[in-house]
Amino acid sequence: MARIKPQALLQQSKRKKGPSRISATTIIFYALILVLVAFFLFSTYRHWSNRSRFRSVNQMSVSEGESTFVDSRKSDLPGYAVLNTSKGSIIVELHKESAPEVVDEFIDLCQKGHFNGMLFHRVIKHFVIQAGDNEGAGATEDWKLTGKQHTSMKHEAFMLGTSKGKHLNKRFDLFITTAPIPDLNEKLIVFGQVIKGEDVVQEIEEVDTDEHYKPKISIGILDVSLTQKI
Repeated sequence: MARIKPQALLQQSKRKKGPSRISATTIIFYALILVLVAFFLFSTYRHWSNRSRFRSVNQMSVSEGESTFVDSRKSDLPGYAVLNTSKGSIIVELHKESAPEVVDEFIDLCQKGHFNGMLFHRVIKHFVIQAGDNEGAGATEDWKLTGKQHTSMKHEAFMLGTSKGKHLNKRFDLFITTAPIPDLNEKLIVFGQVIKGEDVVQEIEEVDTDEHYKPKISIGILDVSLTQKI
């Protein structure tokens, strides 16, 4: 058997260690893997991007819906009150923007019938007519003596208000001014204005009273009805 020379073995070893060729199938396989990975990353990005956009739009829709709901609730509130008295009807426009909490309480009390049968127990000419309980001595008289000597547009004639003191004590009386009066910001919360029935207010103002400004004949509120439009 012929012996192989060392030089021939060395040359054969070098030939075996030469770079091997990569098949076309392998290249295509790895290219497909890269394409799939890129597609997966792109799909994931689109998914989370669309989800964030949908969440933002949804939040905006909810906010707009809540705003619309609040606006609709405001528009559903009665804007006028009709005080049916023993002398006739007095129509009052409620100032929901300037005194929202007081108007809400007034509406709630009207719906409960709080003012039904309430008497005008104090009438001061060229000042106010007052309906409510007659506890305390001469609240309106005290206002007349201690009020500041300048007028406020807020307290012109035929404005509807309630006493701050009694309001804080969970009681609610009604005052209708019959003339421009000294500023009563410290005493009175104005929440409405008479728009029809001024003649009825003036008729009540003209009744005879005793020395405590109490009418000598009973004059009262029969009931109060609420309405959105007149």
